[in-house]
Amino acid sequence: MNKCVLDSSAILALILNEHGGEVIESMLETGLISSVNLAEVFTKLEERELLNSTTISDFGQLGIKIVDFDEKQALQAARLRPLTKYLGLSLGDRSCLALAMVQKATAVTADRNWKELSICPIEVTR
Repeated sequence: MNKCVLDSSAILALILNEHGGEVIESMLETGLISSVNLAEVFTKLEERELLNSTTISDFGQLGIKIVDFDEKQALQAARLRPLTKYLGLSLGDRSCLALAMVQKATAVTADRNWKELSICPIEVTR
C-alpha cells in the first residue's frame, strides 16, 4: 500500500484486537498519524484504564510516524468542517483527513460513515 494516514479508530481496532484491526498491520510500515489522533488514541486507552508504560511502549514499537499538527493541517481541518458537519466528524477525524490531503495519502479509518466522503482516498477497514 502507498502512504496512508491512520485514524484513531483504526489504531484502536489494532491495539484492542477489534474487527478490522488485522488490516492495519499491513499498513504500519507506511503509516502516518496526526498528533491529534495520537492524543485521541491515548485518551480512549486512558478511559478504559489501559494507558500505561507498556501500551505507550507498544505503540512506539508499531513504527507509525507521528506528524505534528501544523498550521497547514489546521486550515485544511477548518475548511473540512462545512463538508463533514452532516456526518458529525470531530476535530480528530478532520485532522486525519487534513493530513491525508496534505500528504496526498489514503485516510484509513474504522468509521463506516466516512464511506460517504469523496474529499480524498479513504479506506474503511470494517
